[in-house]
Amino acid sequence: MENSKATAEVLNDLVRINNDRIEGYKRALKELKDDETDLRLLFLSLIDNSNRYKNELGKEVEVLGVDIEISTTTSGKIHRAWLDVKAAFTAHDTHDILEECEYGEDAIVKAYKMALNEEYIPAFLREIIIRQQDEVLDAHDEIKALRDNVH
Repeated sequence: MENSKATAEVLNDLVRINNDRIEGYKRALKELKDDETDLRLLFLSLIDNSNRYKNELGKEVEVLGVDIEISTTTSGKIHRAWLDVKAAFTAHDTHDILEECEYGEDAIVKAYKMALNEEYIPAFLREIIIRQQDEVLDAHDEIKALRDNVH
């Protein structure tokens, strides 16, 4: 039972970090210029992916008999507050937006790696987490490449 509770806690952490990711991309969408359609579509796609991830993880948390966390992480809230302050003092160009998105992607990559380091995660859940992590790593690399190509 103890492992089930610990597993549910890890899954809930991943749900929260995906909530942070969703909020971060919603905020980034507001910063985009009207002609940045490709980025808008990418950000919307990443929001959809995180919604899918958190729903998939949430179902597994329910199976474990634990309440699903629907909030965001405190660090995510603090980071978004810092972004609000930064936005008040700097003009956001595309490079800045992508830089912040990459920071968020770094955080979610780290969260997935930490989850996979937990030895008590059952194999079937590990497979879900690995599949999601692979997609997250692809998104991270895409955001980083876009950021590197914008001056």
